[in-house]
Amino acid sequence: MSLSFPNPSRSYEEAGRRIRFIGHDGVFEIPFFAAADLFPAATSEAGYLKAFDAARLAINTAARRAYSAARKPAYVLTRADFG
Repeated sequence: MSLSFPNPSRSYEEAGRRIRFIGHDGVFEIPFFAAADLFPAATSEAGYLKAFDAARLAINTAARRAYSAARKPAYVLTRADFG
């Protein structure tokens, strides 16, 4: 199966300074995190989530690339994953 993102839920994790979201590969849930520094203009939880939503297509594309390159228990997307 291929990675999909049927659930648009996401949450901001202050401690890790990242946004958490879930991908699905068949029956498997794959945790992903987008580093907060991907959104330099954001200054609050609401700002990070809004910026994440605006960039969701690019984030999902980067997540699919990372997932297809290697299987891991979780993925943290950084600037290096975009390009």
